[in-house]
Amino acid sequence: MALNSIQKVGVIRFNPFSDTGGDQSFSIACLDAQDNGFTLTSLFTREGTRIYTKPIANSESKYPLTEEEKRAISEATNGKMAKKPRKTKT
Repeated sequence: MALNSIQKVGVIRFNPFSDTGGDQSFSIACLDAQDNGFTLTSLFTREGTRIYTKPIANSESKYPLTEEEKRAISEATNGKMAKKPRKTKT
């Protein structure tokens, strides 16, 4: 597997506002083997949805990260969602 392909993913669902429910907002961290990649955050409101992305290098960003983005990065780097690759028949 290439070192710079997405290998680690962390997903956090949350409710940022008291007037909405269902944890429809989320932060996703997609990282490669060196913990480089990006976060993708979607904030759901009654008025619409906002989507933000931030570059990640060595598990950090030059932009301020929300707590949910930090949790998604931690989940990705700690392998909480990682599954063993399937064996392929040759």
